[in-house]
Amino acid sequence: MFLNKIKEFWTKKIVKKRLLNVKHLATNTIIKKVGIVFDETYFYEKDALIAELIKNGIQKENISSLVFKDVVKKNETFDSPFFSYKNLSWIATIDKKEVSEFIHQDFDLLISYYDIEKSSLLLVTHLSKATFKVGFASIDKRLNHFMVDTNAENYKIFVAELFKYLKILNKL
Repeated sequence: MFLNKIKEFWTKKIVKKRLLNVKHLATNTIIKKVGIVFDETYFYEKDALIAELIKNGIQKENISSLVFKDVVKKNETFDSPFFSYKNLSWIATIDKKEVSEFIHQDFDLLISYYDIEKSSLLLVTHLSKATFKVGFASIDKRLNHFMVDTNAENYKIFVAELFKYLKILNKL
């Protein structure tokens, strides 16, 4: 537990240092393929959020998700790829095949669905090859292209605001 706190602090420091050199490029791509990074420690409505995305025109087969959980129990099962602090190294890398595959996918939109900064989640969002990244306003402003000012429990408000601005930006 104590070592996880030190690893969290060290990784967050590395990620924040990497964010100093981030340059956001403007793209005019239409959003078809969506990736979502969830923090399942606090948010359990993953399926409801995905259903809201489908209602707004995103096809189910074009949605990929990655779940983060602080502690994974031995017999716990997940329906989508997951990772935890156990997969985080001391040099700010994540050593899990599913996470690496998720990071290297070319998403048109990456939704960082967490409102509390955790180094593992920040690292995945930062390393993602997505062309447009969306997250919460409570997270570091350099990480995402667009931020929604609400909390994670209000997923309907988040999706409504997201699609309202995606239409304004001609991304749909």
